[in-house]
Amino acid sequence: MAKPKVRPLYDRVLVKRLASETTTKGGIIIPDNAKEKPLEGEIVATGNGKVLDDGSVREMSVKVGDKVLFGKYAETEIKIEGETFLLLREDDLLGVLS
Repeated sequence: MAKPKVRPLYDRVLVKRLASETTTKGGIIIPDNAKEKPLEGEIVATGNGKVLDDGSVREMSVKVGDKVLFGKYAETEIKIEGETFLLLREDDLLGVLS
């Protein structure tokens, strides 16, 4: 995957959704129309940070390459050069996977 030519502003991150599972733990194949979109992805770009009320900038607590969890309806889906990415605020991230 080539690096997208978009730099998010402020406290936003650009995320590439991770692939969803095609089978259950028991081995049952999940058809495409029954799959839920995964709520985890990898950060591919970040903004500079959140601008606070006093004008200072709080740095991002996540970085490019982090695998993160996010809320079900928190994302804005965008297409860049045929690939689908999600644009989220740092506040919409629920956690970093280790």
